[in-house]
Amino acid sequence: MKFPVLRVICPDQPGLVHQITAILARFGANIIRNDEFVDRAAQRFFMRTLFENVAPEDWSDLEEIVHAALPQGSAVTLARPKPKRIVICTTKEYHCLGDLLLRHHFGDLNAQILAVIANHDTLADLAARFEIPFYHLPHDDMPREEHEAQLRQRLAQYDLDYIVLAKYMRILGPETVHEYAGKIINIHHSFLPSFIGAKPYAQAFARGVKMIGATAHFVTSELDEGPIITQQVIAADHNDDAAAMQQAGREVELQTLARALKLVFDDRVFISGNKTVVF
Repeated sequence: MKFPVLRVICPDQPGLVHQITAILARFGANIIRNDEFVDRAAQRFFMRTLFENVAPEDWSDLEEIVHAALPQGSAVTLARPKPKRIVICTTKEYHCLGDLLLRHHFGDLNAQILAVIANHDTLADLAARFEIPFYHLPHDDMPREEHEAQLRQRLAQYDLDYIVLAKYMRILGPETVHEYAGKIINIHHSFLPSFIGAKPYAQAFARGVKMIGATAHFVTSELDEGPIITQQVIAADHNDDAAAMQQAGREVELQTLARALKLVFDDRVFISGNKTVVF
């Protein structure tokens, strides 16, 4: 992303677009793209604006002036045009991590991978091939709370923007979710809200579904019920057993995760309660 992005969430009222764009004009901004949406049920206004021709030293003033002009309860952020800083958490499955490492290597991720953290050492060699720090935090014979405290301690070493759960097959506790609220992105191997939890392909096979899919979502304290970023599906039929579905599903998972991360890293995703607005 080459341009700064102004993001606004506020109570809806007449004249908001005019107010915001007038302030941008006062700073001499040229608007590259502008998107707006009104959630009528919640009476909330969302706006994403790409602009140019404003000096970086004026961005903070611009952000503050826009915020001061809007109704009480508004949220205004100005996203700088730089890659997001991420830490990836994983377990044993390689496909999502491998895809992200390749995209990162070729500059196609709009992010800097700071580290990979896993509760198994299976993928240490994969991370090493791309010269990414890998931390093995085994959980065997350890209370969940103690293991997760170690995870938070490791995460705290990094000034990160997002945590990506690339097939991290452990449930995060409320303390971690609260500390990193709105910053944890998970790939779930089913088309949510169907087949929540473990072994979704076995569940899908038992149900005889004709489509299987994957869901990328933000993590909340409710298992697999956080705001959905994006979803994809592929066809299945009676010839597919659970193993075949799982194999096919891996391709959907990595594509869905990559698509979700591009949207988030380009500052296109707004969280609105338990839903998202995606421009």
